[in-house]
Amino acid sequence: MNQLQLFLPCAAGVEALLATEVQRITGTAPKAWRAGVQLAGSWRDALQLNLHSRLAQRVLIELAHNQYRSEQDLYNAAANVAWEIWFTPKQTFKVEITAQHSPLTSLNFAALKIKDAIADRFRHKYDDVRPSVDTRWPDVRVYVHLTVDTVTVYIDTSGEPLFKRGWREDVGDAPLKETLAAAMIAASGWDELCKQGVALYDPCCGSGTIAIEAAQIACNIAAGINRKFAFQKYLPYQAHVWDGLLDQAEALITEPMAEVFGSDVSFRMVDFADRNAERAGVANAVQFRGGDALERMPPVSAGVMLVNPPYGERINIAGVAGAASAPIRAQFQGQVIDEFGLPVQASPSSAQPKGRELAQTESGEDANDFFPKLAAHWKKNYASWTAHVLTPDLKLPSKMRLKESRRVPMWNGPIECRLFRFDMVAGSAREKKTS
Repeated sequence: MNQLQLFLPCAAGVEALLATEVQRITGTAPKAWRAGVQLAGSWRDALQLNLHSRLAQRVLIELAHNQYRSEQDLYNAAANVAWEIWFTPKQTFKVEITAQHSPLTSLNFAALKIKDAIADRFRHKYDDVRPSVDTRWPDVRVYVHLTVDTVTVYIDTSGEPLFKRGWREDVGDAPLKETLAAAMIAASGWDELCKQGVALYDPCCGSGTIAIEAAQIACNIAAGINRKFAFQKYLPYQAHVWDGLLDQAEALITEPMAEVFGSDVSFRMVDFADRNAERAGVANAVQFRGGDALERMPPVSAGVMLVNPPYGERINIAGVAGAASAPIRAQFQGQVIDEFGLPVQASPSSAQPKGRELAQTESGEDANDFFPKLAAHWKKNYASWTAHVLTPDLKLPSKMRLKESRRVPMWNGPIECRLFRFDMVAGSAREKKTS
């Protein structure tokens, strides 16, 4: 178990950030691929990555990588894997398959062949006893990824996706995933700035995801410390080893290194955020308040703002400006995204993801004047702050009449976004130039 190939899928655009995080956790330099990173590691590394990674979607162990031309080749690849060293025939499993440009006509049939291969191997090893399939709550998840001519077979050590930290039970509409919130924090550089005591503020915090992630970072709380993992049901699992890793993680928890704040126009969301913070163990490390983003004054003199402003289902957080006009809906035509964050060909039974909607006015122009008013409020009251705004609207800087100092490509599911950085100064750029 010391010579494993690990693959950690992530949201597209987060690969370099994840590679840095993986090297910090394991001491091993991974190789970044599109929508994930790969590294040679140990079973202990897999456990540590599940516990500490804030950016990965899962921690997968590669069990086979072969050429294929037909479904029988897939069967042979899966049948040659020593599944019996990972789980027993008394446990349940599920096969999930994705593909890019595969010549096979049916992914459902391909998945069935792999399922048969796993079951047949157990039958041969255990006198016709085989594990059952459970598509809802399996003990073991097997992921298979097909390209034009290669098949890669993985066993999942995470179980539930890693963005499910175990503390977010109260949510609003279209909540931001914890992994994407963590990616915003990493891209902004605040995960390092907090060690210098630099404050963080989310003025549109919703149920508190960004602020709570930041508060856990400020307290050095491991991302997965509040949840269970699939590897705890696998044969290599040793409870005393895992308990030791948890003890080490708990010993690293500190008092917050920086102040973290959040506010939202909806007092219901503020209540949700408070309850989530309590479950996350950071109730004393983050301060939530109600209030309109266009009216709230800075909680401290300077710091970093991180904002995931309204688009689609999240349109109702705008506050005063949000009441100015009624949005119409423009459907985002999304693609099926696989476990590796990549667009894939779908089997006939695959459901299309729910579309995201971009806010527009009744005339079809861009949404109300929330963003220009927000920028004016920031320029007047938040001089010396740095604001980072995640949005799918590439024209947002011009709408806010601000010049971004940086833009980072980042995907929110099937939605291509940018994380814009604005270095705030008093007044407009034109006023600054002519003064």
